[in-house]
Amino acid sequence: MNENAITVEVALGERSYPIYIGGGLLETLGPRISAMRPGARCAVITDENVAALYAEAAIENLSASGLKPLLVTVAAGEGSKSMAVLDEVLSQLLEARLERSDLIVALGGGVVGDLAGFAAAVYKRGIDFIQAPTSLLAQVDSSVGGKTGINASQGKNLIGAFHQPVLVLADTDSLKTLPDREFAAGYAEVVKYGLINDADFFAWLETNRGAVFSHERALSEAIAHSCRAKAEIVSMDERESGARALLNLGHTFGHALEGHVKYDAGRLVHGEAVAIGMAQAHRFSNRLNLCSMDDVARVERHLKEAGLPVCVGEIPGTPPPAETLFRFITQDKKVASGKLNFILTKGIGKSYIAKDVPGDEVVAFLKEDCLR
Repeated sequence: MNENAITVEVALGERSYPIYIGGGLLETLGPRISAMRPGARCAVITDENVAALYAEAAIENLSASGLKPLLVTVAAGEGSKSMAVLDEVLSQLLEARLERSDLIVALGGGVVGDLAGFAAAVYKRGIDFIQAPTSLLAQVDSSVGGKTGINASQGKNLIGAFHQPVLVLADTDSLKTLPDREFAAGYAEVVKYGLINDADFFAWLETNRGAVFSHERALSEAIAHSCRAKAEIVSMDERESGARALLNLGHTFGHALEGHVKYDAGRLVHGEAVAIGMAQAHRFSNRLNLCSMDDVARVERHLKEAGLPVCVGEIPGTPPPAETLFRFITQDKKVASGKLNFILTKGIGKSYIAKDVPGDEVVAFLKEDCLR
């Protein structure tokens, strides 16, 4: 089963699970599941775009291993992370009479992983699921750590549950079919791990970005490093009561931007929002005299070289008013007891959780920054 795959373990006691990273791993899906649950029913939840590429092969692979697959397909895009689509998915699972001993496979990017994981969390009070991420963003971030959920009109990912997968299969071959824009968007989450607490990794990315984008061995190494970094934090703080909040670097600003564009992927995809948000976090930190302009310039330069936006003005359409973004920010999950919590930084690789950030400072920053 691909002996060249890199293995990363997420250590959570009895709920620990492996992440396998490498080429050709989707071909091992059936044998791996049949070894875990011989003869199980297996609901493959995917979206229309991924289904066109991989669904037929996945269903055949599962059937050949003696499993009983069911294909559930949703529309591609952030709009599928909704209560209405969740209801449709759960209805199909119920009609198929899946039992609690059966499995769900999330085959796709972050939207599919979040939706399928949440369906698994609530279906008959919890059913096991497997993440088979096919986007770079999902492979390095959303497929690992057990955060599942859907969006609300008030903001992103406000309805959900912590529900860990039992296995993650990150097939790097699937990344070859990603559009350039989606690959770059996923890369923003890779950069995040360097900016949080690993200046050496950020420097490595500055040197090896070209090799990562060329799908050389450096790509698997970058994915594995990102997964190890996230697994370590998740193992310490599974439910985000402390250090795991660091993984939200750039996300408070980014989620507000996504809310403003109403999750319109034509204008902004999640990784692009995170890229702008990380640049904003560094600019805001500089405004508060926490990090230098050299750090800001270095972060912006690397993101730009990767083809990512770093300013609100780069989003197509009318720039959002600062007050609009602030309303989204105050609805964000990182708000605690009515106080604003931000991930700020004292330099590259020196991020920290800043509690009780003054709202007027945020609004003043946004009024200037949204004009960039």
